[in-house]
Amino acid sequence: MTHPTASPSYSPRHRWKVLAAGVAANAAFSVAFSGIPMTAVLMRTGYQLDNATLGLVLGLMGLGIAVSELPWGLLTDRWGDRPVLLTGLGSTAAALVAMALWAAPSAQHVPGLGWLSGGLLLVGLLGGSVNGASGRAVMTWFDAGERGLAMSIRQTAVPLGGGIGALVLPFVALHFGFAALYGLLAVLCALSAALSWAWVHEPPIAPVAPGTKPTGISGAPKGSGPLRDARVWRIVAGIGILCAPQFAVLSFGTVFLHDFGHAGLAAITATMVFVQVGAMVMRVWSGRWTDRRRNRPAYLRACSALSVLLFAGLALLVMAAGTHTADSSVLRMALVALLAASGVCVSAWHGVAYTELATLAGAARAGTALGMANTSVFLVCFVTPFSIPYLLTLQGWPLVWLAASACALVAMPLLVPRPGVAGQKVAKTALSRST
Repeated sequence: MTHPTASPSYSPRHRWKVLAAGVAANAAFSVAFSGIPMTAVLMRTGYQLDNATLGLVLGLMGLGIAVSELPWGLLTDRWGDRPVLLTGLGSTAAALVAMALWAAPSAQHVPGLGWLSGGLLLVGLLGGSVNGASGRAVMTWFDAGERGLAMSIRQTAVPLGGGIGALVLPFVALHFGFAALYGLLAVLCALSAALSWAWVHEPPIAPVAPGTKPTGISGAPKGSGPLRDARVWRIVAGIGILCAPQFAVLSFGTVFLHDFGHAGLAAITATMVFVQVGAMVMRVWSGRWTDRRRNRPAYLRACSALSVLLFAGLALLVMAAGTHTADSSVLRMALVALLAASGVCVSAWHGVAYTELATLAGAARAGTALGMANTSVFLVCFVTPFSIPYLLTLQGWPLVWLAASACALVAMPLLVPRPGVAGQKVAKTALSRST
């Protein structure tokens, strides 16, 4: 097999520059996507929102990403990674500048809900471009023995950006206001667009022998797209469902620690930063580990099962605290620790799952497959914060965390399905080609 970087135009190390640009693009958008919910308590006060409206607003960016992910993925497979990244990041920066000008509250003026909602929805629609494009770049520039590690490094950009957002954005919003916050996010998107312009290029395609039908990574015929593959759809559904408990922690974890745990801003910030840094470390380790052991399905099953137990334990701990909020310092520390462990566990599997999905679809169709997955993910991202206030009204925080545990349980068999007829055909095709 010819390595994708074997080209007179690029050195063998250029693939790491492509990966770095993809990480920067995902991290810049993740600072916005994962970081803005970290300011939920300040946003609730600054925009004068109740919990139900806050949940709707926090979910709108995810809805925008969900709507746009598949179109962006299809465009990536058609146009290539570079044009999509430049278009998406540049327009996202422009949308954030507009929010800084017209959708930021001040002491004299609170903008209407439409400005905030429309701005976050637009940022999601445009920023969704980075996910499929950067993932396809990894699949085309790295060979099979490195893809798990490379994709996991790329996926660390999400908790990396979230950690930066959790550390910086509450401070910026508190001391400088939301206009400065949106302006900072616009600068980050513009800088990552510059890196994409400098480093992201299409690799040369290895020539195909005459009479040989082009194939994807998995050996599946190039013409059989992921949109028609039932096994791809199962994994896509599993990825989306397992993201529900992750988004529960990211969107309402700060509200839970503030309202129920009586934690201060410093403790809340430290907890959410730990979740993001822990997820980042686990994604890199899991990518390398599963590359060596070739046990991605077993790892996905273990992450799902452990998430079921941790969120169920968190629900039981909240019930043990009774109907009152947690006043005991020991109980508060236990809540913080268990929430942090749950958040890390339910965020540690992304790189492995995305590698498994993209490998099944093939490099030529990786943009479409990743677009499908991200559509599922961010549709759940919209539904989760929108639903949590209603679960709180019904039975409080125990129901929220029990629902998170149930989602992890449902996702487990979807992420690790039994090979069907299609999978057996792919395996037979790959075996016949290797012999």
